[in-house]
Amino acid sequence: MPDASPRRPRRGLLRLREEIPGWLFSAAGFVVPALLLLAWWLVTELGLVRPLFLPSPGEVAAAGWQQWSDGTLAQDASVSIYRIVVGWAAATAIAVPVGILMGNFRLIEGALEPLISTVRYMPVVALIPLSILWAGIGDGQKILILFLGTFFQQVLMIMDNVKTIDRNLIRAGQTLGFSNAEILRRIILPAALPGIWDTFRITIGWTWTYLVVAELVAANAGLGRRIMDAQRYLATDTILFGTLFIGLLGLLTDYIFKKTGQRLFRWAQLGR
Repeated sequence: MPDASPRRPRRGLLRLREEIPGWLFSAAGFVVPALLLLAWWLVTELGLVRPLFLPSPGEVAAAGWQQWSDGTLAQDASVSIYRIVVGWAAATAIAVPVGILMGNFRLIEGALEPLISTVRYMPVVALIPLSILWAGIGDGQKILILFLGTFFQQVLMIMDNVKTIDRNLIRAGQTLGFSNAEILRRIILPAALPGIWDTFRITIGWTWTYLVVAELVAANAGLGRRIMDAQRYLATDTILFGTLFIGLLGLLTDYIFKKTGQRLFRWAQLGR
């Protein structure tokens, strides 16, 4: 007769949702990049790839140091960060109320979702000529591209954040005599805010990915523009450094949003 006693769960590093020591979690994040960096160094050191196609890590670091020394890196970074912040903030300021309305009112969702779902599949690069006609070639055009690349996806994600709220909570508010505005302010928004914050974290990452596209045309400065200029002269070391630097800035932004969200919504972390 088989033993009906419950089995004790096995402990291990790869068990589902099993906690591991914090130092091990942090160290694991450095292993894969370190291995990739080692493989990159070996490939270039052994001459398996021509430097024109893949410069060594040292050459990329030297290109970055040169930009830092002459001040171009700080100038480009400040311009790009300004465009990122303004473009993302403008998209967020409109996407939040629209997404909340779509998530709460079926009529508004039915009216706007087909249009928004269609536009979000349009390639942003194809909109560059129109953005120049609409906004010229200054910062406004770059910010518009970042806005278009972020807004439509963000609206739908915020709508989904709101729609995940348990309807029983809304019915409880209606039973207590709350108005629609009170239910929105006292029930829906507090419950949806952790998910909306995660949406902010994801969408600002998308904004970084559109940076090179936004600075593709008629930009005098910016990290994306520096990469495009380097492409003309086959300066692969500058291209690689600029790409990696944008990635690091995006990672820093993600880390700030993640830690801020953990502090603001500690109660939402329970049970995860």
